Amino acid sequence: MIIEMRTYKTKPGKRSEFLEVFRAKSVPAHEEFGMKILGPFLSVEDPDVFFFMRGFPDLASREPMKAKFYEGELWKSELENVLMPMLEKYDVVLVDDSDGRIQW
Repeated sequence: MIIEMRTYKTKPGKRSEFLEVFRAKSVPAHEEFGMKILGPFLSVEDPDVFFFMRGFPDLASREPMKAKFYEGELWKSELENVLMPMLEKYDVVLVDDSDGRIQW
């Protein structure tokens, strides 16, 4: 499995609002396209930071699965305009979990 380790920093005071939409709309849409989401995990040191992992069966499936989400109606017509303005920055690190250590 290929996993994106994602770190998000929201604009001050926006983490709860971001996560409400993320959990209600973004996570189910990801799962609908076959992506796995583990988290979010809230930073105890910064009230505007959270982490999550997004999993794909393999490297070859990653881009097509992401394209289905980001080119889809939900992202284009709603989520992009709601979520992106709340973010200050985000970072993605790609890792390989071929030995299956992470249990979804």
